[in-house]
Amino acid sequence: MHTIYIRTLKRAEHTVFCVANGQKFYYDPQFGVRVPYSSGQQVKRSILDTLAGELNESPAPTTFLFDVTKKKEIGEGEVFGTCDPSHFDQLIGGWMKAQKGGKEKTIKRRSPLSISAMRALHPLLAGIETENITFDRSDRQTNKVIVRGPDNNILSKEEVLSLIKDKDRSLVRKWIPDNARATGFFVQDIAVDLRRLFCVTLNEYEPEITQETQESLKAQGWIESKNVFGKCLVAPAKYRQKLIPAIAKSIVDWRITSNQSRTFSLMETLAISISEDANKIAGSIRGKLNPENERKAIPVIEENMDGVDTFVSLAAGNYLITNSESAEAMENAKKFISDKIQAFDCENQMPA
Repeated sequence: MHTIYIRTLKRAEHTVFCVANGQKFYYDPQFGVRVPYSSGQQVKRSILDTLAGELNESPAPTTFLFDVTKKKEIGEGEVFGTCDPSHFDQLIGGWMKAQKGGKEKTIKRRSPLSISAMRALHPLLAGIETENITFDRSDRQTNKVIVRGPDNNILSKEEVLSLIKDKDRSLVRKWIPDNARATGFFVQDIAVDLRRLFCVTLNEYEPEITQETQESLKAQGWIESKNVFGKCLVAPAKYRQKLIPAIAKSIVDWRITSNQSRTFSLMETLAISISEDANKIAGSIRGKLNPENERKAIPVIEENMDGVDTFVSLAAGNYLITNSESAEAMENAKKFISDKIQAFDCENQMPA
């Protein structure tokens, strides 16, 4: 066993969790509906944010490069992190550094966590509604109103009052139409590659780290070893013991809080399934069409599937008939994931 598959079922209510002209969505051609979703990149960011909070550490700094053109304009350049796995977010999140001009060898590390988008459990079990809102400050007399003329000049108060005279127009109230909000059951999958979770490959032809970083890691106690990908450095046991419970907590407790200053949703976790079989994990939490009405679907949690361990929270009882819901379900899931990671011998992956 070298990969853990984890499926998470969440419930979101009247919220926004991924923005592009409102809530992002895709169109499902089979059922003819708009389906809200959150990108895998946003989910990954949420997991790393939760991990940072649990460790009480700041992520690695990011370097932004820009190029000035001959017209004295600032153009876009490269962006990269430290590419140093002693930073938790680099080890878990991966990196890529490709310098302009090709004078330096590109170094890259694929994240040991393969993270899917958060999408509807079934196209008929999540949806988007729209509402019109206002930004209203009409109850305050301290507002400052600036009106610009056709030549970008600022009009005087007298000119402004003359302009709106006999017109039903407010200058301290903004009308914001068609605000999209998402509600429904959402599912998200993660595959944790235990072979690479705490290992950095030493490949001279496709390097993950520079020679300088390699020597620094050895000085910090990283262990030389070997796995199916070749020679590697393994994180010290103390570093691993610090990260394992925090990683488990992040996988279970993550939630999207960006874009939600006015549309916060708890996005509570209803159930988590864990397995070493990707096919079984897909069936453990799923949507099922109602045989009496093909325009309706019901959420299904298989609580006793062979080869799958499923943890059901009390909140799931709000929406599904379940038999094993528990107040300790999420804590038990964290411990189960921690034990799975802990049991993998990352220092001795290949037989002597």
